Amino acid sequence: MDTRQLAAFCAVVDRKSFSLAAEQLGVTQPAVSLQIRSLEKRLGEKLLDRSGRRVEPTEAGQRLYRSAQRMLTLEQQLLEEVSGESDELRGRLEIGCSTGPGATVLPLLLCEFQRENPDVAISLSVNDTLHVIDLVAERRLELGVVGAAPRHRAVTFEPFFQDQIVLAVPPGHRLAGATVKLDDLRAEAVILMQEGAGVRQMVEDELRAGGVRLRDLDVKLELGLQESVKAAVGAGHGVTFISRSSIEPELAAGSLAAATVEGLAPTREISLVRSTGRTPSRVAEAFVAFARERIP
Repeated sequence: MDTRQLAAFCAVVDRKSFSLAAEQLGVTQPAVSLQIRSLEKRLGEKLLDRSGRRVEPTEAGQRLYRSAQRMLTLEQQLLEEVSGESDELRGRLEIGCSTGPGATVLPLLLCEFQRENPDVAISLSVNDTLHVIDLVAERRLELGVVGAAPRHRAVTFEPFFQDQIVLAVPPGHRLAGATVKLDDLRAEAVILMQEGAGVRQMVEDELRAGGVRLRDLDVKLELGLQESVKAAVGAGHGVTFISRSSIEPELAAGSLAAATVEGLAPTREISLVRSTGRTPSRVAEAFVAFARERIP
């Protein structure tokens, strides 16, 4: 079977678009369409549903997609072995992460990994936790790194490293450096990240276990993701729950301070997300091993 046809098919499924698949493969859209038509003719099956706004695989297309992914991975490994370059990493790593690990830990690891493997190209996208998981499930990303692990039948979660959750407060705030009770928060203006953020989900679960709901607090603002929340707290507009690793530079500079809250778990598990049943590439496996050696 022509693996170029399989590569074109997988690209269309991943990107849900013929034009985006053509852009990814560096060919024209008619060339991609021709590859798909040839593949459908050979198999005698309609593989893609083109009737909606996005291109979706048919039932036969879904079965083919899973096998095609494995075949393309094996082809790449075979080429590396035959060319005598099996000890050198080549290729591309598409990885996504939520804003906590995406602020400091993961970018530095990726930079160090790429420096040691100059023939590897890396693309890191930062989104909220749920969006990262969806992208991995759709196989538009090979790996994800997130701060929460909600149930999802299309992905698997693996423990990756530990992170600490703190209450970020303005410098000079009465709670700075203190350990406070949940009731102390009722007097504070609370700023939240948007729904879908891993920190928010974890804090909601922990508060509920302690008999407190978010609506019991004085939630003044919901400001999207991390950077906008940090800026608002630093300017004195309220307090927020946030990953400590994401505010280390601000803590060092004195533009933010931190407190801990009794009854809330001080640490959370950062998880590695993989698409269920997807054969990992050599580059992905090498990065995971590299990261595990360096993360405390």
